[in-house]
Amino acid sequence: SLLERLYDSVLTEGACIAAVPVKDTIKQARGGIVEGTPDRSTLWAVQTPQVFDVALLRKAYHQEYTDMFTDDASVVEALGEKVHLVEGNRENIKLTTPFDLKLAELLCST
Repeated sequence: SLLERLYDSVLTEGACIAAVPVKDTIKQARGGIVEGTPDRSTLWAVQTPQVFDVALLRKAYHQEYTDMFTDDASVVEALGEKVHLVEGNRENIKLTTPFDLKLAELLCST
């Protein structure tokens, strides 16, 4: 169902990403010192897949590289384009660490 919602959204919006609202309190810090607490209601944890109009994505990747590029969405955002959120689901986890793999195995076994 997430793939269908992303596909439907990209047809009208051109750029959309799966994401879930952040439930944790997030702190901004520098040098181990808290500098602030952003408003959690404005924060979303981005997931995959990210879906884009192919012409828009190609145009975005012709920009000069910057360290601010962390995913396809950030590259499109750098063009000044709007990237739309499609609510994902918490089971759509990123597999990066050994813990993530254990969690995936647990989810698949239930």
